[in-house]
Amino acid sequence: MIQENTSFAPLRNDLTDLFSRPISYLRLSLTDRCNLKCMYCVTEEESSGGLSKLLHDELLTYEELLRTVRVAVAMGITKVRLTGGEPLVRRNVLSFIRDLTRIEGLDDVRITTNGVLLEQYGKALYDAGVTKVNISLDSLRPERVAAITGVDCFDQVWRGIETVLALGFSPVKLNMVAMRHINDDEILDFARMSQQLPLQMRFIEFMPIGASSRWNADTYISTDEIMARIGTLGELIPLQKGRADGPAKVFRLGADAAGTLGFISPLSHHFCDRCNRLRLTSAGMLRSCLLHDEEVNLRSVLRNEPTDAAIREALLMAIRNKPRGHQLEERMHRSGSDCHGRMSRIGG
Repeated sequence: MIQENTSFAPLRNDLTDLFSRPISYLRLSLTDRCNLKCMYCVTEEESSGGLSKLLHDELLTYEELLRTVRVAVAMGITKVRLTGGEPLVRRNVLSFIRDLTRIEGLDDVRITTNGVLLEQYGKALYDAGVTKVNISLDSLRPERVAAITGVDCFDQVWRGIETVLALGFSPVKLNMVAMRHINDDEILDFARMSQQLPLQMRFIEFMPIGASSRWNADTYISTDEIMARIGTLGELIPLQKGRADGPAKVFRLGADAAGTLGFISPLSHHFCDRCNRLRLTSAGMLRSCLLHDEEVNLRSVLRNEPTDAAIREALLMAIRNKPRGHQLEERMHRSGSDCHGRMSRIGG
């Protein structure tokens, strides 16, 4: 059992990095396991031969995760997103989520999922207080979804989308990683869908992340090109947003559209100056930037010096390590290097 340090007095608004960015958002990767084998997460060899998985003892326990979140919330974290791998495949995840949403001061708990299990878990998530969901969906064609993910799952995912819309989840965001010659011919189809359904269709630039990445310059397509294509359908009306609303630039495709469009541009238009997030990987490593490999070993802290003060110091160390910007292009041009951590462990 982790022992409480009763001498530690909770603080508020304590997470500000060296560049005056307030950190209020923690992303928790609950597991590196997934029920899909997406082409931009795994190599062909891994897909056919099986991925190496973290051992049970290498994952943070639910108790350790809850303890960390309590300390982080006392310091100023107000928003938590659950990621993976696929977070819903972890055993007893709903019990953990119910405990998480009861933490005093935690205003916002969200989840990112591939949608395969949403039809099954949607009602329980909603009842637990998780009513905001991001769903990864890179194609509207069942055969193409199967080719991208390695699993014939489109119908399951679409039923999950219908389930959360019917339950009243808001916002419901669909994440499409735009890839030239793979799914870019569906950009307009996704954009039109935002006119019909009350969801946010998000177009994400393909990033060179992880040793398994199949990124290359020919596959990459910029936000500017995506927006130019969508602009042929009608006026893109920009919507105002707050600093804490995340990296997407949000538009409505016509005044009468039921939903919105979001554009996330980590390569072509950096949003590092307003980044407010910290990541905890499924292996228990604190990571202050998705595209930088420097990490703080929180798992070691939790298992060797399990006090609130030590957890707090680990969080502060990660924030102090947060770079001004990811400088990914410079790193790639200089050495051909990219972010080497596996995306399923870092958290999407």
